Amino acid sequence: MSDPAHHPIPVRRGHLRDAAEQIEQATGMRVEIIGGTLMMSPSPSGKHAGTVIDLRDAIRPSLAAAYEAYENVSVPMPDDPDDYATPDLTIGPRAFKEDDGWLLEADAIALAVEVISPSERLRGINEKTAWYAAARVARLLQIDPRTGTWSLFTRPGEGEYKGVVHGKYGDPVPLPDDLGGDLPTSGLPLYGTPPGS
Repeated sequence: MSDPAHHPIPVRRGHLRDAAEQIEQATGMRVEIIGGTLMMSPSPSGKHAGTVIDLRDAIRPSLAAAYEAYENVSVPMPDDPDDYATPDLTIGPRAFKEDDGWLLEADAIALAVEVISPSERLRGINEKTAWYAAARVARLLQIDPRTGTWSLFTRPGEGEYKGVVHGKYGDPVPLPDDLGGDLPTSGLPLYGTPPGS
């Protein structure tokens, strides 16, 4: 998961997606629209990207035939395509590979994965978790390379997840069999100490 920054940009509702696309093209930053607010994230570090690759490589071979692991696929809030998030990794229908669109409906997502960035703030993490719950994404896995921990959120309802399991690197993430069963986390990288710390 990337470090969101709130930037007040004067755009009318319905034009947020156009503004987000223009910002992405001009800056190269990832832009999401969470709750009507443009949130921009810098490019991920090598360890952030490596964590996503390691997770994709671990989960993909054991997925049921109906699923595929995607990067750079966005999830809209139901009934509002101008409110969307882009998980680091998304497990969804294999058939989406043939789709020309870039939005995968929340109810089609079996698992969204967010890898927390080194400078992530608790408020941003909580806002994003609440957004996924409000969108009714069935499962959200947060991986935190700052601390070597993970959290799996399940059973979305009333704007929050009713179920949560926490673990540390080395503890497997308990996923259902169609998502490959227990997901190993040993060997995932930890962020180093930032320069000047």
